[in-house]
Amino acid sequence: MPYVNIKVTDEGVTPAQKAALIHGVTKLLQDVLNKNPATTVVVIDEVNTDNWGISGEQVTELRKQAALK
Repeated sequence: MPYVNIKVTDEGVTPAQKAALIHGVTKLLQDVLNKNPATTVVVIDEVNTDNWGISGEQVTELRKQAALK
């Protein structure tokens, strides 16, 4: 039973986009590894940008800096 955990920042991912991710990952595992879609689990976690860091900086701050440019 494959288990896939997708983590994204909580910046407006729509239900339709989440459904597309779940469908696409399930199909990919079926096509590449011949896994049964009925036993494939996909979980999407949305992480607040204060809790996500890149290069030692919170994504919240990086987004603010990018908006000023």
